[in-house]
Amino acid sequence: MFTTFITQPIFNLLVAIYALLPGHNFGLAIIIFTIIVRLALWPLLKRQLHQTKAMRKIQPELKRIKQETKGDRQKEALLTMELYKERGIKPLASIGVIILQLPILIALYIGLRRVVDDPHQMYQFAYPFLQDLGWMQHLSKNIHLFDGTLFGLVDLTRPAIRGGAIYWPAMILVAGSAVVQYFQSKQLLPEAKDGRSLKKILSEAGEGKQTDQSEVNAAVGRSTIYFLPIMIFFFTVGLPSALSLYWLVGGIVAFIQQSIVLREDETELEALASAGSTKDVKSIPEAEIVTTAAATKDHSTTSKNKKSKAKKGRSTTKKRRK
Repeated sequence: MFTTFITQPIFNLLVAIYALLPGHNFGLAIIIFTIIVRLALWPLLKRQLHQTKAMRKIQPELKRIKQETKGDRQKEALLTMELYKERGIKPLASIGVIILQLPILIALYIGLRRVVDDPHQMYQFAYPFLQDLGWMQHLSKNIHLFDGTLFGLVDLTRPAIRGGAIYWPAMILVAGSAVVQYFQSKQLLPEAKDGRSLKKILSEAGEGKQTDQSEVNAAVGRSTIYFLPIMIFFFTVGLPSALSLYWLVGGIVAFIQQSIVLREDETELEALASAGSTKDVKSIPEAEIVTTAAATKDHSTTSKNKKSKAKKGRSTTKKRRK
């Protein structure tokens, strides 16, 4: 079922791009395929990034809750969940993109493994309507024409390391995919200037000092930006470099998409931090100043009228008493 409903459709999309692409370069086909996949995931990714923005914006409120509860973990958790509900935040929303990408990666690996073991699979594993294309018919009879490279520079069927030997063109793709993943993860991580390292927190906990769970979670989150790139490096270094190319291009496109959604995030955070501060008169529009001044004047006049009426009322009362 996985082969029929996931692997074959995904692989055939790649085959269709390869067959219809002028020049029939497999590396360029993977690049176009990756961009199509990332664009297809855009609505889900956008929703995830909005959740990330919301999480970053409520950081001051989470700190306020932490200060007000004064170590009462149950009350802190309750207020935090109420805040999440009020702002429409779902902490596990980001898992959806990861869950969708994993089958795509597995299916792509299975398809590429078929091609590496037997290039004829480019034709045999394709759907019948793709087999009828002119280039696919020609390729089935002249399989040596299959160009499994990236513009002739990188053999995408070879891994970066095989039998102790390093294939440097593929190693560049592997290292590049890990670096891009690092910056992609760092881009989504909330900045914490006063955040302590996990090592320091655990060291103080060993000395008997009380630890804050939210601070521990933040420290763990900062540590994962190194864990994921390292995992990707060791995972892809022994696989066909076509997977590294997919991960590299996907990471670059994801970084650009995240930049688009998070572009105004820094401005919003500054506005949130300065909320409640006194306005600078020079920055206030003239119309607002005039309106404010008029309102102040009206308020002052009204107050004077009330005071004069009160005085008249008191004097009238005195006369009546006399």
